[in-house]
Amino acid sequence: MIHSTAVIDDDARIGNDVEIGPYACIGTGVTLGDGCRVGAHAILEGPTEIGPENDIGPHAVLGRPPQDLGYRGEPTRLEMGAGNIVREFVTIHRGTPKDRGLTSVGNHNMFMAYSHVGHDCIVGNHVVLANGATLAGHVTVEDRVNIAGLCAIHQFARIGEYAMLGGGTMAPMDIPPYTMASGNHARLFGLNRRGLKRAGLGSEEQQALRSAYRILFKSGLRLEQALAQLQEESALQTPHVRHLIGFIQSSKRGITR
Repeated sequence: MIHSTAVIDDDARIGNDVEIGPYACIGTGVTLGDGCRVGAHAILEGPTEIGPENDIGPHAVLGRPPQDLGYRGEPTRLEMGAGNIVREFVTIHRGTPKDRGLTSVGNHNMFMAYSHVGHDCIVGNHVVLANGATLAGHVTVEDRVNIAGLCAIHQFARIGEYAMLGGGTMAPMDIPPYTMASGNHARLFGLNRRGLKRAGLGSEEQQALRSAYRILFKSGLRLEQALAQLQEESALQTPHVRHLIGFIQSSKRGITR
């Protein structure tokens, strides 16, 4: 299951039923979970912990040091969950001491060819980064986000759950959950209705989100006024609307409108 030309450090920990292709390099401090597949010429450096059943494509590079001029070789980490698909030439870097010292990737995500996850990012579950999509450092991506090809997300920006970004979107500010955004710079184009339907949200929950969206982004109110009005609408206090409100209230970079 391990090709004879693969280079594996004695310190690396390799699980059961792992496949490692020709000329792949598994460095010191790397843990590779059961059932993982590593393609030809892929490079994994540590400290990096990769869970089970991950499919890592040819020439992918995981766990390299952060692209940060202030980094001085401090011990930082990359942690990846289970069932992720990492395609050709994807790069995912370790964290920096400026933040948590950790880049974190959840479960069942798909990173298409040439996509990039920068240092100190937090990527949730069931996220798709299409070809050439780029997360700068310290970005947070919540669950079930779809980021189309050639998008770029600014440092410290956040992408809320079930959001969908159109191709080539430049996102300097936070993208609210459940919305669709596109453009340079990004602007909102309504709710991600298809994504919400696929997620199994009931009609009442979807209607509450539509009403909340109108108050927040179409009423002409200042954001603070819209939030205050939304919080007074008891009929709209569903779990997803509350998450939308909390996401906006906790924003540090500002919200895409």
